[in-house]
Amino acid sequence: MLERHPNSVLLLGVVGISISAILVRYSQAPSVITAVYRLGWTVLLLLPAVLTKFRQELKQVRGKDVLLCTLSGICLALHFLTWFESLKWTGVAVSTVLVSTEVIFTALGFALFLKGKIPPLGVAAILLAFGGSVLLALAGGGTGSAWYGNVLALAAAFFVALYTLIGRIQRGYLSTTVYTFLTYLACFLTLLLMAVASGTPLVGYGGREWLIGLGLAVLCTLMGHSLFSWCLKFLSPAYVSAAKLCEPVFSGALAVPLFGEIPTPMQLLGAAVILGAVLLYTWAEGRQS
Repeated sequence: MLERHPNSVLLLGVVGISISAILVRYSQAPSVITAVYRLGWTVLLLLPAVLTKFRQELKQVRGKDVLLCTLSGICLALHFLTWFESLKWTGVAVSTVLVSTEVIFTALGFALFLKGKIPPLGVAAILLAFGGSVLLALAGGGTGSAWYGNVLALAAAFFVALYTLIGRIQRGYLSTTVYTFLTYLACFLTLLLMAVASGTPLVGYGGREWLIGLGLAVLCTLMGHSLFSWCLKFLSPAYVSAAKLCEPVFSGALAVPLFGEIPTPMQLLGAAVILGAVLLYTWAEGRQS
């Protein structure tokens, strides 16, 4: 049934990831700890299903699959680390917009390395979305060294684009549950090693941080990234990434009552351009199909 409505699943995923920036902003723990808690909860929540319903598929996973999932998990870990840290230096809307430029990196990688085809209007939509992102970035505020946060957000966009492209390869024959479990496990172990290597204590931040990690796991990872991974079997990675450009619109709207980040006219214009670009890309790819 869901296979007939991948766009609806994609929209639900966008809503899920839009909550991520809000929860991360509330966190007072180091960025790597917030990410460790998020992925730790995610792995624990997936474990029962993997050990029961998907046990046979897990036994049949090849070494190549483990290697690619590990690489995907490392890219996702770097994405979380750089993005969470960027939210400490720049505004929610600006950070999420710059992360959403992932679509540029993903579309280029899809065309260059996976022999994918992007419709001409799709290229125009991507450029239009990027223009809207630039408008938001130029209008953004942020306190302290905002440019440092902006650079971290761009790095996060690059890493999540790599994660998306690898997911496109793996989701051709692995179930969403097995692929995401192996990837999230690799991501969790990578973040754990980063925390230990940097000498960051793993505990002592209070129950609030554990609850934030649980919220990130359920709402943003399982209802966000996992749904995107599912959609990669039915939709192109460039299209999935383009839909994620709606995230800064939703996150920015939530940041108004929660953090008092009132959007400027330029920010509103940028949001409108991004939404229009996503609609254009949706129409262009649907016509090509």
